Amino acid sequence: MVVDSFLSDTLTDDEVDRIFRSLADATRRDIVRRSLTRASSVSQLAEAYDMSFAAVQKHVAVLEKAGLVTKHPEGRERIVRGNPETIRRAQALLDSYEQLWRGRIDRLDAMLADPS
Repeated sequence: MVVDSFLSDTLTDDEVDRIFRSLADATRRDIVRRSLTRASSVSQLAEAYDMSFAAVQKHVAVLEKAGLVTKHPEGRERIVRGNPETIRRAQALLDSYEQLWRGRIDRLDAMLADPS
């Protein structure tokens, strides 16, 4: 099933679920923020958090499955980079919801302004 007919080429319901479930966690949001500003190894990311390397690795795996980050091998390290395209697609979905909401407000304003 598709989230919205005019977004059918953008995000499926499953993709939306994965993205927003991933972003529901503060640590994962921070990893996305860090990886969008600078590519980092999983080890470098793990240094920033008071949790095990394995826990950070699991967070990265969730983000990777949602398409919010990519992980590429460079030597012995795995480099994590934010994926701005997925962020853009999620933003387009949120923009479509905002347009729906604004349309309702505009119709309400028009109805209230109608003197009849």
